[in-house]
Amino acid sequence: MSSGRRQYPFHLIEPKWQLAWDREQTFRAWNPGETLPRGHPFAKRHGLEEKTARAEQLPPKYYILDMFPYPSGAGLHVGHPEGYTATDILARYRRAQGYHVLHPMGWDAFGLPAEQYAIKTGQHPRQTTEQNIATFKRQIQSLGFSYDWSREVDTTDPKYFKWTQWIFLKLYNSWFNPETNKAEPIETLTYPPELQPPHPALSHVGGEGGRRPGEGAAATVVPAIDPGLEAKGLAYRDSKRLAYVAEAPVWWCESLGTVLANEEVVDGRSEVGDFPVVRKPMRQWMLRITAYAERLLDDLDTIDWTHSLKEMQRNWIGRSDGAEVDFEIDDPRLSMSDRKLRVFTTRPDTLFGATYMVLAPEHRLVGAITTAERRAAVESYKSEVARKSDLERTELAKEKTGVFTGACALNPATGEKVPIWIADYVLASYGTGAIMAVPAHDQRDFEFATKFNLPIVEVVRPAEAGKHGTWPSPAAPGPRDREAAADRRAALSEAFIDEGVAINSANSELSLDGLPTAQAKEKITAWLEAKGLGKRTVNYKLRDWLFSRQRYWGEPFPIVWRQDASGTWYHQALPESALPLLPPALDDYRPAPDGQPPLARAQDWVNLPDGSKRETNTMPQWAGSCWYYLRYLDAHNDRAFCGREAERYWMGAPSTLNPQPSKQSTTPGVDLYVGGTEHAVLHLLYARFWHKVLYDLGYVSTPEPFFKLVNQGLILGEDNQKMSKSRGNVVNPDDILKEYGADAFRLYEMFMGPLQDAKPWSTQSVSGVYKFLGRVWRLFVDDTSETEFEQRLAVEANPSPELLQIVQLSPAVRDTEPAPAQLKALHACIRKVTEDLEHLRFNTAISALMVFVNEAMTWQTRPWSVLRDFVILLHPFAPHLAEELWAKLNSGLGPRNPEPALAYAPWPRFDPALLAEETLEIPVQVNGKLRDVITVPADANPQQIESTALASDKVRQFIGDKSVKKIIMVPKKLVNVVVG
Repeated sequence: MSSGRRQYPFHLIEPKWQLAWDREQTFRAWNPGETLPRGHPFAKRHGLEEKTARAEQLPPKYYILDMFPYPSGAGLHVGHPEGYTATDILARYRRAQGYHVLHPMGWDAFGLPAEQYAIKTGQHPRQTTEQNIATFKRQIQSLGFSYDWSREVDTTDPKYFKWTQWIFLKLYNSWFNPETNKAEPIETLTYPPELQPPHPALSHVGGEGGRRPGEGAAATVVPAIDPGLEAKGLAYRDSKRLAYVAEAPVWWCESLGTVLANEEVVDGRSEVGDFPVVRKPMRQWMLRITAYAERLLDDLDTIDWTHSLKEMQRNWIGRSDGAEVDFEIDDPRLSMSDRKLRVFTTRPDTLFGATYMVLAPEHRLVGAITTAERRAAVESYKSEVARKSDLERTELAKEKTGVFTGACALNPATGEKVPIWIADYVLASYGTGAIMAVPAHDQRDFEFATKFNLPIVEVVRPAEAGKHGTWPSPAAPGPRDREAAADRRAALSEAFIDEGVAINSANSELSLDGLPTAQAKEKITAWLEAKGLGKRTVNYKLRDWLFSRQRYWGEPFPIVWRQDASGTWYHQALPESALPLLPPALDDYRPAPDGQPPLARAQDWVNLPDGSKRETNTMPQWAGSCWYYLRYLDAHNDRAFCGREAERYWMGAPSTLNPQPSKQSTTPGVDLYVGGTEHAVLHLLYARFWHKVLYDLGYVSTPEPFFKLVNQGLILGEDNQKMSKSRGNVVNPDDILKEYGADAFRLYEMFMGPLQDAKPWSTQSVSGVYKFLGRVWRLFVDDTSETEFEQRLAVEANPSPELLQIVQLSPAVRDTEPAPAQLKALHACIRKVTEDLEHLRFNTAISALMVFVNEAMTWQTRPWSVLRDFVILLHPFAPHLAEELWAKLNSGLGPRNPEPALAYAPWPRFDPALLAEETLEIPVQVNGKLRDVITVPADANPQQIESTALASDKVRQFIGDKSVKKIIMVPKKLVNVVVG
C-alpha cells in the first residue's frame, strides 16, 4: 500500500466473510412452500428450521430493489455502487428488524453496444455479454452487498426472455375495453354489426392469436364467408390489440442499420457511434400505452414517490383538457374528408383570435395542400426538420422557423381565411399534428407571428383593468386587417397567456365578450358541438410505445406473417408452446443488403415450410427491464413467469388465510426501489404499463409495481463533471478497494452527502472514513496480539484469514455492567442511527457512529454488552469489519447461549429514560450579553433557575449597584437579566 501500514487487515477480513456468506447463502430469501434448512440463520431467527412455511407463517416481507445495470465492457466506476450501497444498508437494517428481506440482482444485458462490437469483430454478442457480466458480478460481490444471488436474472437468457415473449403475446392477444377500463382477452371483443359474419361459429373473426377460420381446426366445418368481410373483421380486431403494427416516423440511423429511440439521439446524431440520423416512416410494432394514460396518472396518487418524480411522469403523459375544432381547408381539389383540418386546443375561448395555422412537417396533408410555387421551400424545410430531435424542435428558447404552404383554411368562428404554415415546433405525435395559432395569447405563436409578420388579434384581456396595457372595450370589434394588426403588434412585447375576460369574440350567432375564460370555454365548446364543428376532448402528450428495433441482439418477436387468398400479408402469434423463440445463428450482424434487419439474413430461419415468414424486427432493450422485478420473485419457475403464491407474498397482496395482516406487511408492490434519475420517466412508465396489463389479466395482484421510489444523485468526477471515459475522470472502484477496502469505500459513498444530491468524488477524502474504521478496530482489539499478528503477516508470502485468530479482544473489553454515561452514549447512538436509517439519512447516521467511537475510546472499561450493540449498528455500513468484531466478541466473552448470526441479530432499541438529562446548562445574559453558564437540576422550576442565575458571581459582577428592571426567561433555555 502506498500509504504504509493498514489501519486494519481488511484484505483478510473481507474475502473471509464474503466467502462465508456465499457458502452459507446467508442472504437467501424463501418463497412460500419452500422448506427452510436446519442451521440457516434466517430459519433460526424466526423458528422455521426444517419447516415448509406458508405465506402467513413467514415474517413480514420487505422487497428492496436496485435498478439492475447494463453490463458494459468498461465495468463499474465509483458512481455506480452508490445506490447499491444505500439499498444494502437498508436490506441489512430491515433483516435486523425482523423483516423477510428480498434483495436480488441481475443484468439488463441486451443492448446496442454488444451488437456494434459484434459487427466490428464478428464475436457473438452473447460472448461479449457474458464476459461483461462476469466483470460486473466480480466487482459487485467484492463490495459485500447482501444480494440473494440464487435469484440472479439475465435478460438475454432464453429461460428469461421466454417469458418476455410470453408477456408480449398477452399484449398481442388483448384489447383495452373502455367500458370496463381494463385489458381483456381479444376473444371478448365485440364486432360492429356490419362486420358480424352470418354464421355463429365465426362470431369472433380470427380468434386468439390471429387464427383464421379453419386454421388448426380441421374437424370444424363452417361455411365460407365473404373474404372482404373477413378482411375487414381482421383489420378491426387488429386495430384494437394492445400490440399492433403501424407506419410510424422513427429515427433511422443508416450507419447502425437500426431505429433509435429518442433518448438514443443527441443533436441529430446517434448516442452510440455519433452517426447521423434522420426521420423516416417505417412499419413498426407499437404498444397501446395511451389506453392507460388516465390510470397511469390517477394511480400516481397511490404510491410513495417524490413530488418531482411524479411531476416528471405527469408531464410526460401530458393530460390536456380542451376541444377539437375543425377548420375547412380552402382548396376544392381536396376531397370533402381531406378538407377538414382538425386541431386540438386547450383554449377554445381564443378561437376568434386564431390568425394562422401550423401543421407538423410530417402531417399527412402537407403534400396535398402545398401549392406548386411553395413546394420546393416546403420540401427543403421538411428535410431540415427530419434531422432534429423532438426536444430540439420544441425548445422554447430556440429561433422560430417555418414555411408557408400556400394554402389557407377558414376560421369557423370568424369565417376569415387563415394561412397554413408548417413549423418544427408542432409535432405529428401530439394532438392532431396541427394547431390553430393565437399569437396574442401564446408566447411561441407570438414570437412566430412577429418574425413572419402575421396578424395578432387580442381576444382576452386581464380580469383587472390596466394590468396588461390598453385594451379595447368588450363591445368594440378587434383589429382584423393586417395594417391594424401590425400597429397593435408594435405595442405588444409579449403574449397575454393567462385567463381573463373575452373581448373581440363575437359573430352573428355567438358572443363571448365579457365572459370569464372558464365560461367562455364552455359556451364556445357547446356552440362548436351544436354546429358539428368540434367537440370537447381530453388529449395526452403520451404516444403509443414504438416497440421494435432493427437489430440482432434483442428478443425475437413470437410472430409470423402469412398471406391470405388475396395475397395480403397478415400477422399471427406463435403458440406459447413455441417459446422461447431463439434468434438464429449469424456470422454477419449487419442489416441485410436490402436494408432489412439482421435477422433477415437467416433465410432458413425466416422462411417456414408452410410459406409463412418470421418477424425480423426484435424487441427494444426496454422489454426485459419492464418486468424483471417479477421474475426475481420466482426466478427458476419454468412453468410460469412467476408463481401465484410467490407473487402475492412478495408484492404484498393479503393472503386468503390472513386477509388483514399487520400494517407493516401490506405495502403493495416493491417496498423500496432505488435508481438513477435517467430512468425517472420511460422505464418507470413502461414497467407500470406492463404491470397494469398483467394486473387486468389476473397475473399479478397489485395495480402498481413500485410503492416507494428514490432516485440517488450522481457521483461526479473529481473535476465536478459527470464521469465518462471521454473526460478521463472515471475512477475504478477496484483501485479504491485495493487501497482502502470495501467497507471504507461503502462508508465514504454514504458519508459524502445526502443520497439524492449530486456529489464530487475525492479519492483523498476516502482516507478519513478509512481511519475511522481503524479506530473502530483498535477500540476492540488487544495491542499486543495485533503486534504479533503484524509480525506474522510480514513474513507470510500468502497470508490466509486464519491469521486473524491471533488478534484477541482488548483486556478493556469486559463482561460488566455499563455505567450510566456509557449507556447514555450507546442509546443516543441507537436513536440517531435508527431515525436516520428510517429517513435514508446515511451520512448523519455515520456521524453518530463516529461520535460514539470518539467517546468510547476514552473508556478504561468497555462493557461487552455496549460494544455488542454498537457492532449491530455498524454492521449495515461496514459489514465485513462488523462480522469479524462480532466473531471476536462471541469467541470468549459471549453469553453461554450462542449469539445469532450478525446478519439476523435483532436491532437494538433505545430507551428514552437513559437519555434523560439529570442537569441542565443554561446561559445567563446581562442586558443581552452572555456573562455565565449555570448548572441546575433538570426538574428545576423558574424560581430556582432565576435565583441560581442571580447568585452567580459572574452575573453579580455585571449587575453591580444597578437595579434589576426585569428578568426575561426562555424556560430551561436562557436567562436574560435587564438592569438599569
